Amino acid sequence: MTDVKRRVGRSGGRAARVALRAAPLSDEMRPVRPGMSGGQYAPLSAADVARIHAAALDALEQIGLSQAPPSGVEIMTKAGAILGDDGRLRFPRALVEDMLAKAARDITLFGRDPQYDLHLSGSKVHFGTAGAAVHVVDVETNTYRDSTAQDLHDAAKITHALDNLHFFQRAMVARDVTDNLEMDLNTIYACAAGTTKHIGTSFSEPAHVAPGMELLHRLAGGEAAWCARPFMSNSNCFVVPPMKFAEESCTVMESCIRAGMPVLLLSAGQAGATAPAPIALTIVQAVAECLAGVVYVNAMAPGHPAVFGTWPFVSDLRTGAMSGGSAEQALLTAGCSQMHKFYNLPGGAAAGISDAKLPDMQAGWEQGITNVLAGLSGLNMVYEAAGMHASLLGFCLESLVLGDDILGQVMRCVRGIDVTEDSTSIEAMKAVCLGGPGHYLGSDQTLALMQTEYIYPKLGNRMSPKEWNEADRPQLIDKAIARKNEILANAKIKFDPALDRAIRADYNIYFK
Repeated sequence: MTDVKRRVGRSGGRAARVALRAAPLSDEMRPVRPGMSGGQYAPLSAADVARIHAAALDALEQIGLSQAPPSGVEIMTKAGAILGDDGRLRFPRALVEDMLAKAARDITLFGRDPQYDLHLSGSKVHFGTAGAAVHVVDVETNTYRDSTAQDLHDAAKITHALDNLHFFQRAMVARDVTDNLEMDLNTIYACAAGTTKHIGTSFSEPAHVAPGMELLHRLAGGEAAWCARPFMSNSNCFVVPPMKFAEESCTVMESCIRAGMPVLLLSAGQAGATAPAPIALTIVQAVAECLAGVVYVNAMAPGHPAVFGTWPFVSDLRTGAMSGGSAEQALLTAGCSQMHKFYNLPGGAAAGISDAKLPDMQAGWEQGITNVLAGLSGLNMVYEAAGMHASLLGFCLESLVLGDDILGQVMRCVRGIDVTEDSTSIEAMKAVCLGGPGHYLGSDQTLALMQTEYIYPKLGNRMSPKEWNEADRPQLIDKAIARKNEILANAKIKFDPALDRAIRADYNIYFK
């Protein structure tokens, strides 16, 4: 009789815990949420940061940048940049400091739904996608194929359903759309129709900005509505490292600024190839290039919202191949994050890239290490945080789903340990140890904290070997496939059906 009662008691307690865990929490009670503050990890000392800053200013004064478009030369020389006989623009220290003083801080990147607004200040951390993968990883056949507009739309829909991915930047190229203008317009609509989170996109040619903005105005409900809450930003590779402006991209950037679109000033050198081999000097070059971008933007439109996008990557120096999942990449990103905080600018960099071709153990350790260092460093915008494989060449929808679990654990690390009077009180210990049951299972404190102090993976398996065998040995990738299919089966276009029909009537849309 006693044994029966004990078994019933256990079952009822477990059922209660399961029910409690399944109950939805308000945002402020969730164990992790967007914009939690990091900053616990700092690979650079204060002296290191000062030295990198000084070297970046030296590089801007002595080396400068070449190949600015005529419009950019005019904008920056009027502000105080010096055009040399060698065609290079050089930036006096005083000019850089003046433009830094004008630069926007504490900016908000809007979602189409305000609940997804990203407040970029201090060490608040947000994770999202990015990249321009040209392939999709098919985990059921272990093969790669060309990415399509439908794949991009599916990735947006999946991202919308994942709690720990806070924004969606274009993750792959729609290679089935051969006309460049149609590709840019399909990219805008594929992303916006899939999610109401903040979106990032690129334009392949300057002439495409105007028709892209016409489409965005329609999606926003008019130009005034767009200007009030621009929900899409321009990811802009305005430099070609080392220390050259990208003329076409600069012209795109100028058009986007005039249109009220936030910009990501993206410098993406590769250490040992288009950036110096020393990690510290790679950061110097990236900072110098992005400081040139700060001058460019604020000389044109003081205080325009811009993200300081130091995105240096790492080479495997044995082969020259990119190694985005390396420990060196994790250190680079964390070091860049410190420089963003030094300037008190909203900053972004890359983490979560895997060199693995499939979502396997290598992908797991690469995504985990780089993302956790980025989060702990307090990076505002962590791009390419999930789904990216083969050193940016392949994107995997199942890996995007799995990445949500990784990022949940990362954000729990970012949150850290709550040390308060309540969390260090020994009263709960007294109740258990002095005449109590001798364990904390089922205690009021345990039940009260099981959702707010702890985070649980949605797909990760914590069964015992016995339970796993009894469940027919489920495999992680099979669960990811099932979760992906479930999301896509239930996702809807994020616009009124009448607007969707009108858009499809006026544009050649390649996805369903």
